[in-house]
Amino acid sequence: MNMSQLIEELSERTGYHPHDTDRVVRIFFDSIKNAISQKDKVEIRGFGSFNLKNYKGYTGRNPRSGEQVQVKSKKLPVFKTGKELRERVNP
Repeated sequence: MNMSQLIEELSERTGYHPHDTDRVVRIFFDSIKNAISQKDKVEIRGFGSFNLKNYKGYTGRNPRSGEQVQVKSKKLPVFKTGKELRERVNP
């Protein structure tokens, strides 16, 4: 399911105009992005949680040339599924 399909489904289920539904969905995802970028944890009970994971820098290897490359430290968003979602996927 992509974002337009999600918006269409929510619009059909709620009876709201697709433009209104689109705005709500975008606000929802923007709120999650903003919270994660400010290092806040986002938890949606029964669905899962989003947070940042810190990765340290390391010396890697370029697979084409074999040359050693310094990889900078970075932060990546991670998603951990909630119990109800795991149970629904694995009944």
